[in-house]
Amino acid sequence: MSSLSTPESRAVDPGGPDPLLVLLDPAARQADGESVRIAKDVLCGGADVKVALPESPSELDRVLAHRGRRRPVVIGSDLALQRVLQALHRHRELGADPVGVVPVGRPATVATARALGVPGEPVAAARAVIHGTSRKLDLLVDDGGGVVLGGVRIRGHRVGRTGGWRSLWAKLAAADQGRAYVSEEPQQLRIEADGQLLVDVHHPVRLLQITVHSGQGVMELVLRTDGAPLRVRAGSLTVAGRGFGYEADGCPVGPVRARTWTVHAGAWELMLPAG
Repeated sequence: MSSLSTPESRAVDPGGPDPLLVLLDPAARQADGESVRIAKDVLCGGADVKVALPESPSELDRVLAHRGRRRPVVIGSDLALQRVLQALHRHRELGADPVGVVPVGRPATVATARALGVPGEPVAAARAVIHGTSRKLDLLVDDGGGVVLGGVRIRGHRVGRTGGWRSLWAKLAAADQGRAYVSEEPQQLRIEADGQLLVDVHHPVRLLQITVHSGQGVMELVLRTDGAPLRVRAGSLTVAGRGFGYEADGCPVGPVRARTWTVHAGAWELMLPAG
């Protein structure tokens, strides 16, 4: 996946590092406790740090609401970062402060953060949080209150309610988001981009790939049916069907009967290495 960052940036306060609220993904300590320890040591050595281990969405909301001037920093997976951004969006504070992330987890679970330009090594990522530069990025917001950093994928098979999630934070929200598995029944979906019909339920969908292109204020769609692939750029996308699942930043969501995604340009800021 190519980098999704945009050239627009601003330096952190030259008077010194901002105080930080470090949010530990519970799954990160299980996946790679040593990387978590190293990241914490670097962050605590370079800034005023408060560490929290929120174990439920309500606890995450409470910690973020009482952070004061502290910038949020996530140690964990793409899903952990996604959930923090979703909470900030829910409270209308998404663009209030730059967000930092130290990716910890298997390569597939941190692929989005890496694509955005975050270093994969914990020391380099932690130093970017303290001494780096913030860059504005686009994201997708759906009509269910979810956010997407990098992209959405809908495969050409029906998705039902079973299977597994990739992080403990996701399991905490399983009751209202559902769980996913793949069966062999083809998807029959109605897909509209910016109000224009792309495909109706009479043409089974093999694949729909949605990618965020930060700095452009649009998403790029690749739609595969029985014919040649269709490529479209749009600001909004609506998908409807009898019940379909999808992957948001590689994490399964669904099934749902309808979902609309809208691009929010420059909606959040991410700390990246300077230069």
